[in-house]
Amino acid sequence: MSPAAAADGLFPDSVPQRIAVLGAGSWGTTFAKVLADAGRDVVLWARRESVAESIRDRRENEQYLPGVLLPAGVEADTDFDRALDGADAVALAVPSQSLRENMGVFRDSLPPDVPLISLAKGVEIGTGLRMSEVIARVGHLDPARIVVLSGPNLAVEIAAGRPTATALACTDHDRAVAVQHACATPYFRPFTITDVVGAEIAGTGKNVIALACGISDGLGLGLNTTASLITRGLHEVTRLGEALGAVPATFAGLSGLGDLVATCSSPLSRNRTLGRRLAEGLGLDAALAAGGGQVAEGVVSCRSVRDLAHRHRVDMPITEAVYRVCYQHLPPTAMIDFMMDQPHSPE
Repeated sequence: MSPAAAADGLFPDSVPQRIAVLGAGSWGTTFAKVLADAGRDVVLWARRESVAESIRDRRENEQYLPGVLLPAGVEADTDFDRALDGADAVALAVPSQSLRENMGVFRDSLPPDVPLISLAKGVEIGTGLRMSEVIARVGHLDPARIVVLSGPNLAVEIAAGRPTATALACTDHDRAVAVQHACATPYFRPFTITDVVGAEIAGTGKNVIALACGISDGLGLGLNTTASLITRGLHEVTRLGEALGAVPATFAGLSGLGDLVATCSSPLSRNRTLGRRLAEGLGLDAALAAGGGQVAEGVVSCRSVRDLAHRHRVDMPITEAVYRVCYQHLPPTAMIDFMMDQPHSPE
């Protein structure tokens, strides 16, 4: 059924109409714009009053999404209780490693039974939990309420209205379809899947591979190296997903190959850009500081994914190499040598 059919009332009344987006970074702000362009009423919760004021007064998130005019359908508030009041869906757009803390604050105010849309990509350090698992456990929520959005989601391009497709993963397919209709626009085309594990592992692993590609690019190694990293990176992330119960075909889809290609190839990718800085000789702290406060999730994910791989005895040489560059002072030039010296094996 098309989004137009839903708008004409041919789809059940379960399509959310008022949606709260908790987190006003670049991706949370972009998704709020998508929802408003899809005809929804949106309240965007910002931690800082300066961000909310910029959106209210100038229709622009000057700190995280400068130059993008936000539609009138996007309200902004710093009080999450007000933002959640009357919401029939909630999108969680806080960074992955602060999700547990934020969920502990949000959970008592979340409306009952509504879909929760997870925009964060990552695996929690220490616990090895995927983001939907953190949401469910900390919030004491039914996992079937959680819809994971994953795909080639470069925020700046989407905010500019450039066409993209994405995947919405939920074990409750009807709930995924309801969210699908709530966020579909002429430039944002969502598809539904039920493989939550695959969508989340793919969305996490691609940030690590993008770091490796950024290092390769910064060293001037060329497209053969980048293509090899993308291909072998997809292979190792797929193997981890399979070990966790994911459907292999998910990794050939939007949340797998689609997101991987975009994140590894685009100069807009924070992870790829960070990798370039590391290759240019900046230490990790300096490279992160040069990003102006924007989070490059791959730095954390190379630790948590590596731990998960060790726990399940999955060999992930690219992830291991990136971890060693970030945390064990392996020179970026030696990263390639480390991977090329791996034992020979069938593809």
